[in-house]
Parts: sequence; structure tokens; C-alpha cells
Amino acid sequence: MKKRTICCLMSALLAAGLLAGCGSSGSSGTTASTSAAASGETAASASTDAASTDAATESAGAQATGVVKEGVEYTSETDVNDDGTVNNPESVKVDANNLVFWSLFTGGDGEWFGKIVDQYNQEKNPDHPVSVITLVWADYYTKLQTAVATGNGPDLGVSHVSKLYELAKTGAIEPLDDYLNAAGIKLSDYYEQASVDAVTIDGKIYAIPLDTHAEVMYYNLDLLKQAGISEDDVKNISSADDFKALLQKCKDSLPEDVSPLALNSSGDDPFRIWYANYFQKGGADFVNEDATEDTMDADKAKESMEWLKGLYDDGLILPGIDDESALFQSGKAAFLFAGTWVTGTFENTDGLNFNNACYPNLFGTNQCWADSHTLIMPVNSDRTDEESQSCVNFMFSASNDYGITWAGSGQIPAAINANQSDEYKSMKGYNVVEELNNAKYAPRATNYYGGMKAEMIEALDSYWQGTADIDTALESLQGAIDNNLD
Repeated sequence: MKKRTICCLMSALLAAGLLAGCGSSGSSGTTASTSAAASGETAASASTDAASTDAATESAGAQATGVVKEGVEYTSETDVNDDGTVNNPESVKVDANNLVFWSLFTGGDGEWFGKIVDQYNQEKNPDHPVSVITLVWADYYTKLQTAVATGNGPDLGVSHVSKLYELAKTGAIEPLDDYLNAAGIKLSDYYEQASVDAVTIDGKIYAIPLDTHAEVMYYNLDLLKQAGISEDDVKNISSADDFKALLQKCKDSLPEDVSPLALNSSGDDPFRIWYANYFQKGGADFVNEDATEDTMDADKAKESMEWLKGLYDDGLILPGIDDESALFQSGKAAFLFAGTWVTGTFENTDGLNFNNACYPNLFGTNQCWADSHTLIMPVNSDRTDEESQSCVNFMFSASNDYGITWAGSGQIPAAINANQSDEYKSMKGYNVVEELNNAKYAPRATNYYGGMKAEMIEALDSYWQGTADIDTALESLQGAIDNNLD
């Protein structure tokens, strides 16, 4: 391994709010904002211990030069943000013997992943310890792909399943099959087939599944009791009419400042609800197998748009919500659709009596919006085969041996031995473990993660917010797909 100049992020970093989330979302403390960021796809929850978080921030911001962790050294050129993320990872020196991991996990997710890396380095005593770098989330994929293109890629990284196809097709990451075979690892022995399929592209395995993070349902038990709704009523939802009847009961029974359902009127979360309902209705994938043709079912897309807009128009979602998770966290919403990554934040919120459940069967199936964090091996010509084998050994161990550690972040661990363990069954996360099988992942198109999805959200937002009628918004929605075909 040649000399590396990259930065390691100390594990106790903070994010003031959920960035998503998994991505895209995170939390801080027990009263801080828990909104999903516009990207909505990485779970980045912050520490629930405000004191230790502030201390970590102060330390990270003040540490301009010098050794920050064994084998890692900031230089005078290192540009470190207040939250400890690094803008120029190439400026930081890492021991030549170490494997360099570029991470997008910040806040609480960063802490949990830091625990996994520390446990691996200490307990496995590997020939090549792992050093973690954390980049600014919004810059992560651009910097990763640029570094690979210029021959400066890291040894290890993270990818959402929704981005994995693009990284594989553009040659940014290595297939893992030879290294898995050398280690005697057959992924289907350790993961659900849906998780294995999600990381298999053109018959080759390009990543190790780490988790599934899905849009699920949360409900406030105290508010439901006030509205005369039992938990059995919630668990027995089997249609859109059932769910809407419960929301109407909340509207009729609860104070006017309590939203029956907390949901933003723009961005990722309403998109995820529309997405889940579209596929529950039997909607076709947005593109054909090679992503050269728009195959969206316009009628089902329109029906799903109309149903959600009806909730806004009927006052079942209060107007002006810009942070749905924070509203629920404050006890001012009866129901919430949000990512699995906010679970831990809610559990650490004093006085919040809640439970969670899988996204409900509203239109005949249990499909839900979901994404997945996966561990990848970017192309790096400096890395030897022996080092590449060590990379794959770490990736598998992080997911399989330490999956239960990762469960603390609120994600659903992908490894069966973690998600079926007694320890996980005692966590609220286990209430939604079936989302591993209900997950409807993004279509495989090289332009989906950025252009297509962003333009689809923009089109839908225009309808939710009343700046376009449904036919105009639907035309824009189809245009977002047509404009981003392969």
C-alpha cells in the first residue's frame, strides 16, 4: 500500500438535525430538530447526549494539525468543519498499512459506525487496521467518484443501493466475488435473498449489505388514546380507507394544533409516500430493464398523487409543516411517516409515548419505500490483492459480526444473525424488520440517484403545494423520467 493522505473522523461527531438516512436524516438531543434533509437518503442521527456532542464538536473544530488518532494525522492543509467532517480528505496523512474508509455517516450514525471500526480493529487485530474518514454528506459521492477517476480513490466506502448501480456501471467500484469465494463466504447464507439481489448487478456482487432503512409508521399512544383509537385499530389497518378513518377520528377528537398525520409538503418524505402507494397499487418500475424507456404507469401515478393530496386538502395534515419528525417528537402529531433512523431519537425523548410499525398496507400489498447502506470497495490501482482481500474481510465482518452494534443507529441490520437475534428482538427496530422483505428499491438507472429522483420530487412538490394542477405535475413527473434515461 502506498502512502495515503486522508483524514480519519473521530467517532463522537454531531449533526444538529437529521440529514436522511439512510441516511438523509438524523437527530440531536431530545428536543432538537429531526427533519430529513432534501437528499433524504442517508440516516445521520446525532448523539442524544448534548454535552458529549458539544465537546466532540469543539474538539474536532479546534484540532487543525497533529495526530488525531493512532495512524492518522491532520496536516496544516486539512480543512475541518465544526462537525468534524473534512472538506479535503487528500490533505490528511494515514499510515500506509491502514485501509482507508471514506464515510458519509455523521452524527449518531458516525458514532455507531465508529464503534464498529474500533471493535473490529481491537478484537480482530487485522493485518490492516481501518481508518475512517467522514466527508460532508452532500459532497460525498461527487468527491468519491472524482477521486476514483483521478486514481486517488480510498480502499473502502459506503453506497446507497439507489446509487450502487451507477457506481458499478461507471466502473467506480470493484466486484467482490473472487474475494468472497476466497474467504468461503456465500452471502445468501447470511442475508435475505432480497438484500443479496440488491447488491448483485449483471451477475456480480458489488457490495456487502449493511442495513435497510425504510419509510415506516410511528404513532403517539397517548394521543391515540385521547382520540379513542386502540393500538389494535392501528395494527389492523388494511386499506387506505381504514387509515383515513383513523386520521379523521384524530382530527375530530384532538386539539386543533395537533396534526393527525405529520408530513412535510415538499421533499423526500411525501415522495416516499407517493412512491410506496404507487407500487402498492401495482405500478410498474419507472424504467425498463436497461433504463432506456419510460415505463411508469401514468394512471396509477395519478391516483397515488390524488390520494396524498387529499390528505392535505382535507386537513388531515396541518399546513405549514417543515419538520414532521420534530413535530411528532414534540407530541403534536398522532401519526408520522418517517425513516427508521429516527427511532432511536424518539426512544430518547422524555415523555414521548410512541410505537412504530411497518408502512401500512393501504392498496393491497406491503411494499414500502426503502434504501440500503452497503459497503463497497472503490477502484484503487495502488491497492494490492492482499489488501483488497482485507477490505472484503472487513466489510463482511462489519456487517455480519457487528450488525447488532449498527442496529443501535436505528437502521434494520441486514445480517440475519443480527436482525433475528434476541437482542434485536428486544428493540423497537424489530417491529419493522419485515421491511427487509417489503422494500421496494429504486429502479436501476445510472441517472436515478441525482437527476431523475430530484426532478420527480420537484414535479410532485408543485402539486402538493398547489403551484401546478395534477395534469401539469404528472407531465413534469414523466418528463423527469424521460430526461434521465440511460
